[in-house]
Amino acid sequence: MSLQNIKTNALRLSLCIILSAFVVEILIGVFSNSLALVTDSIHAVLDSVVTAILLVTARWATKPPDREHTYGHGKIETMGSFIGGIIILVIACFFIFESISRLQEPRPVVLPGILAVGAAVYTLCSDFARIAILAKALKKTEGSTLRVDFYHAFMDIGSTSVALVGIVLVMMGFYQGDFVAALILGALLAALSLKLIYKNAMELTDAIPESMVKTVHNIVDDTEGVMKTESVQIRRSGSDIFAEVTISLKGTVSFEEAHKISANVEKNIKDNIVNSKVTVHFEPIWKDISIDYTINNAASSVQGVQGIHNISYTTKDGIFISLHVLVDRNMSLEDAHKVSDEIETQIKKSVENVNHITVHLEPYVSIPKSIPVEDLTIEEQVANITKEYPSVKKIGRVITFQLQDIFKVDIDCSFDGNLTIEEVHGIVSEIEYKIKNQIKNAIVTIHPEPS
Repeated sequence: MSLQNIKTNALRLSLCIILSAFVVEILIGVFSNSLALVTDSIHAVLDSVVTAILLVTARWATKPPDREHTYGHGKIETMGSFIGGIIILVIACFFIFESISRLQEPRPVVLPGILAVGAAVYTLCSDFARIAILAKALKKTEGSTLRVDFYHAFMDIGSTSVALVGIVLVMMGFYQGDFVAALILGALLAALSLKLIYKNAMELTDAIPESMVKTVHNIVDDTEGVMKTESVQIRRSGSDIFAEVTISLKGTVSFEEAHKISANVEKNIKDNIVNSKVTVHFEPIWKDISIDYTINNAASSVQGVQGIHNISYTTKDGIFISLHVLVDRNMSLEDAHKVSDEIETQIKKSVENVNHITVHLEPYVSIPKSIPVEDLTIEEQVANITKEYPSVKKIGRVITFQLQDIFKVDIDCSFDGNLTIEEVHGIVSEIEYKIKNQIKNAIVTIHPEPS
């Protein structure tokens, strides 16, 4: 049986039991002249109206979302509960008014007797039956309609018990006991109905318990990878809870990683909050990101940049930045200069307190999927140039490729491990410069390693 059928079947049974209690109470109440019993019977019939409304709204609430109700129709269920609360409040006011009026009247000729006690006992039994049916349904499914009818059943036990006490007092000689019981019953119903109206009115205005919002905040903050919980928005529609969460993630996180973190946030919320439907939005945050990454990211965003390497910077008296940028080797000097200017602009937008930026432009040559045969003559020439430098302890691989009219040269060299990075960089630059002077259109990359 579906959850919706469990809910509607429980409400149908509750409605039938209420109607049977109404018939018994109204007939015996009129016959025995018991105001408390008649009052409780009116409560029963109007309770049946409320249950009927809840039954209808429970069916409407299961309709799927449409263009006008993107969150579904769960609010119809809340609206039905709100209307039910107002009806009970009206009943309670009637009870109070009628009880006060009867208290001022002379002693009635006909007083309630044992038959009225039997009717009250029957109603109490029917209320306990309703509680058992609704409690069983609530264990299997959730919904404000079931909760409202469950609370009504408890209220009915209280009101019928008060009526029963009033009838017993009349039988003991205190004839006004029946009217006092009806007055107490009216006050009790008024208080409970006001509470019910307030609760559903808050739900209709999308009010959510502060504890639930705090719980979601804590769940999100405790999820690995989340830098900050920016906002949490929650609303209830029937038995469903819709949560929209915005989180901040580290700007260096890949899209795949960001999606994984968002999925974990969604799962953690659903595991802790029943019937929750979660939407997670993520935004990058660049706080505590390394300057190297920020520079690379800013420069890479410029159109025409084919690659970036050798990023360096100093932070004394402002930030001085140097980077090597690859651009199309056929690009004109004027266009390359525009690319360089745009790189500087983007870096200054991303990095604060920049004093100076030096952009070294280099021609970019793509490596084809099919590599041409190596030029051994060029390799020998490159090796001889490298051997001229005693700081180079060992020459490893020397690989050259001729790509159209360009020679791509890759060299692995071992240097004295005691040399500083600056000294190695100077030697490497000299070797690259000498190779480029001897080999026309050469692009040289030297990979230094400690010997």
